[in-house]
Amino acid sequence: MRREPERAVTVANDWRIRGGGVLARQCLGLAYVALERWAPAAVVFEQAAREAETEQRPEHADLWVQAGNAWLAANEGAKARAAFDAALATTLLAPEMRGEVHLDRARALVALGDLGGARTDIDKGLELVPSDPFAWYLSAALALRQGDLPRARRDIAKAIGGAPDDAMLLLLAGNIAGASGEEEAARDFYRRSARAAPGSDTARAAEAALAANGGAGSPATATSEPAPKAPR
Repeated sequence: MRREPERAVTVANDWRIRGGGVLARQCLGLAYVALERWAPAAVVFEQAAREAETEQRPEHADLWVQAGNAWLAANEGAKARAAFDAALATTLLAPEMRGEVHLDRARALVALGDLGGARTDIDKGLELVPSDPFAWYLSAALALRQGDLPRARRDIAKAIGGAPDDAMLLLLAGNIAGASGEEEAARDFYRRSARAAPGSDTARAAEAALAANGGAGSPATATSEPAPKAPR
């Protein structure tokens, strides 16, 4: 219920004013996230991160990650990259989390048009979280954008191997198959995507790709950009 997050904003603000410090700011940020007020959430997370750094508290790295993801959701690529840079500059992230932050920074770099930098970050992420299907999805999506179809096909196969019923992965697989001239395979992926998450935006995109060519001929390409991630 929307009233609960709004009340949480009021409570967290009162706590912050009374000297609640880092935890109060983090709670305020999470309340903004619940309301999808991404920019205010990012600002508060950054304030909490700087305060935690001043107090030499170890959670400042995680707060920078939360800030970065909030900026991503707010479509502020440059601010997201700066927050992820701050997180990666610390030695406090566990290897798996460091891998995920490299993937997050790659998404910010794609938004900024730096595809080469994004490839470097994705490859670092894959080294640290090789079992994450989303990492292979991001790699395949970038390879498709760069015109590297062999890598796109290889990486989306690995993604689907880890999450065979994920509608977003299947949608991208359809796009890659279509771009590779594999028309029937593309249609099959689109059908599977539509069945995997009926009623979702992803399913509607897959259905539109099929409807655009009446189920025959060269499949239309559906939109399959990575969905925004709420701050961890």
